[in-house]
Amino acid sequence: MKKIRAAALVGAVALVVTGCSSGGGGGEGSAEGTGPIDIWLSNNEQEVAWGQAVVDAWNEEHPDEKVTAQEIPAGSSSEEAITAAITAGTAPCLVYNVAPAAVSGWVKQGGLVDLSSMDGGSDYITERSGDVEPYATDGKYYQLPWKSNPVMVMYNKTLFQAAGLDPEDPQMNTYDAFLEGARAIVDSGVQSAIWPAPTSEFYQPWFDFYPLYLAETDGTMLVEDGTATFDSDDGKTVADFWATVYEEKLAPNEAATDDAMSAGTTAMQLAGPWAIPSYAETVDVGFMPVPTSDGRENPTTFADSKSVSMFTACENQATAWEFLKFSTSEEADGQLLEATGQMPMRTDLTDTYADYFSANPDYVAFAEQAENTADVPSIPNSVEAWQAFRDEYSSAVIFAKESTSDFLKNAAAKVDELVAE
Repeated sequence: MKKIRAAALVGAVALVVTGCSSGGGGGEGSAEGTGPIDIWLSNNEQEVAWGQAVVDAWNEEHPDEKVTAQEIPAGSSSEEAITAAITAGTAPCLVYNVAPAAVSGWVKQGGLVDLSSMDGGSDYITERSGDVEPYATDGKYYQLPWKSNPVMVMYNKTLFQAAGLDPEDPQMNTYDAFLEGARAIVDSGVQSAIWPAPTSEFYQPWFDFYPLYLAETDGTMLVEDGTATFDSDDGKTVADFWATVYEEKLAPNEAATDDAMSAGTTAMQLAGPWAIPSYAETVDVGFMPVPTSDGRENPTTFADSKSVSMFTACENQATAWEFLKFSTSEEADGQLLEATGQMPMRTDLTDTYADYFSANPDYVAFAEQAENTADVPSIPNSVEAWQAFRDEYSSAVIFAKESTSDFLKNAAAKVDELVAE
């Protein structure tokens, strides 16, 4: 599971398709500039294949505005690499698969182009993706919401059956039922019922606390109107649930050393549709919505969406904008869905690609879930706020060094201070 989570992170915060002038370099680009651009793709095999196919199709039609693709250069993290490139004035044009949490910091750096300022920019974004207001920063669109990976509970049907659970309908939609099922799994001899990463990275709440918090609150984001929302009864309900999971050793508080789902050392993980191909040959997987305290139907979950942003160092911004539209067209989005199983953020997704979902029933649950998601808030110091939250969560929930009440109070105070800066 951890190997896949690491790969997902490359896809989550780092898949970068960048276009700058053919020779690179800094300075402000031109909204009217046309010509060759370079793009960087993540090292995700399926997305590299998709990206190269889109590039080839573009280049055939635009011989004077060629796009050259390569994988993002290796580094400690792509976020750090992009931030450094902004500082140096060598940032790329387009970054595909940007985590929305990173956008506000890059806007503050002056590194992103307002896509609303491009010809027809706002109309294109809203017509393609519907309600995109949560992705706006100061009322402007510095990102085009590109695709989502709605988080659900993925489980091993074989291990469920061995634990006496119905693999086709586990009935684990309430916290009480989920805990009862988790205990049965561990009692059957499986090392862990579920294994969220217990590590300290800022994005880890997106795969434990946050999906359940969104479900419990019908979509209340971590911060709304400049104030943390989670120091509440709902926040404590979610925190206490996870604290019980760790207290009863239904989940380990150390990181896995291998892919725990494939190894059979865990029966569940929180994941998006990106994980399906990883287990196609090794695990008979099922999917269910994240639980809530009362087992409500159609709960909201974390969208785990990725966006595309344009950087101000891009010299040929007109070409970059046209390529962005070309690569997020209905046809290109259909190719992305076929190649990766990830959900393009388009209106009427299941109707638009009805043939795909008919042929790939494993993805239907995620397509339906994509209609009921929420994302990270667009806030100042977003990464720092999530890191402060994670640090307090880890101390209280995973390692039981403080109470959940103290965690919520302390984390909310730190988040409020960071957001107010």
